[in-house]
Amino acid sequence: MGKTLAVKIFDSHLRDEPFPGTKILDLDRVLCHEITTPVAIADLVWRGKDRVFDQNKLKVVIDHVTPSKDTKTATQAKMLRDWARRHEIPDFFDVGRNGVCHAIFPEKGYIRPGYTVIMGDSHTCTHGAFGAFAAGVGTTDLEVGILKGVCAFREPETIRINLNGTLSEGVYAKDVILHVIATLGVNGATDRVVEFRGAVVDGMSMEARMTLCNMAVEAGGTSGVCMPDMKTVDYLWDFIKGEFADKDAALADYRQWVSDDDAVYASTLDIDVSTLDAQVTFGFKPDCVKSVKEMQGTPVDQIYIGSCTNGRLEDLRQAAELLKGKQIAGSVRGIVSPATPKVFQDALAEGIIQIFMDAGFCVTNPTCGACLGMSNGVLAEGEVAASTTNRNFNGRMGKGGMVHLMSPASAAATAITGVITDAGSL
Repeated sequence: MGKTLAVKIFDSHLRDEPFPGTKILDLDRVLCHEITTPVAIADLVWRGKDRVFDQNKLKVVIDHVTPSKDTKTATQAKMLRDWARRHEIPDFFDVGRNGVCHAIFPEKGYIRPGYTVIMGDSHTCTHGAFGAFAAGVGTTDLEVGILKGVCAFREPETIRINLNGTLSEGVYAKDVILHVIATLGVNGATDRVVEFRGAVVDGMSMEARMTLCNMAVEAGGTSGVCMPDMKTVDYLWDFIKGEFADKDAALADYRQWVSDDDAVYASTLDIDVSTLDAQVTFGFKPDCVKSVKEMQGTPVDQIYIGSCTNGRLEDLRQAAELLKGKQIAGSVRGIVSPATPKVFQDALAEGIIQIFMDAGFCVTNPTCGACLGMSNGVLAEGEVAASTTNRNFNGRMGKGGMVHLMSPASAAATAITGVITDAGSL
């Protein structure tokens, strides 16, 4: 009987199985940021276990509130900063060099096919786009990961989602994943790995695949995964070229992390995206989804383009294509946050930042701040945001605020008109 990608990774990383079905896995990466990690650090210090299992496998960033907005967030940043220096962790990204965690870590080449990755952040599932098993964990699991380099999991079953057909113009990975979440429901993939397959996924860039995997957790998934292919190799080549004779050799090695043809799945879902329109959320759950056309004309107060879901260069390009030569409506404010310094620099070199500024957007440094309502774009009570982020929970971007999730193209079109707008109608 064949194996899924997830099972192959579990088998190759198994350290122990203390109870039937509970797998202790060796970790390749433990990722840390300043919101969840300081709690783990404080507890380890209190227990007299202020140690790290491997300083080179820890990757650390200050990204959620950066620069710090008050004494509390400055204290959190200081705890992480002092800890990283104390243990001489080489890959620590402080203010000025930092970016959104799930964008900067892949960009630096830290995630590879077949890896096990944890972080105290629910959108760690993003890294499954590389054919890795990546999961968000709680404080206790994070502590154990930092100290011992292991994490306990129940071996998850896998849901296979075959995405076939051809995406229409103006329809992107964000629209696809919103449709998938609406189809599965917010609990439809609980304790499951969501495996994205099919011609549509094969044709997607690594950036688009990261968008798919990023929101697998919004359907309850433990991780989202894509199969590694030549696009994966191309993305990583500058970091792995010393390990392989050529790209074909790298691909041959990474193919060991592709699910077998006869692998067994908990369920399989076939979706033809050929007739899919641009999508947008309503209400306060990620599975409350309609077409943008159905929501057309809904007023908004703020447009936000950024986050670990849609703050990469490809996303900014899609928005800038619509915004070029246009102004945002006088009734709205627009905020864009490139996800990493490199994205910012590349967007600057391509003239994209200028397009945003000419259109009337406020361009901020890389940060997660607005996405979770902590800084750089918090909503007032009763305000409405059109956002490229990943959650539309009640109060997510500010107490009493409403968030409509959409693609960068839809957000740009909405910025121009001041109401939710299908990009194809402009």
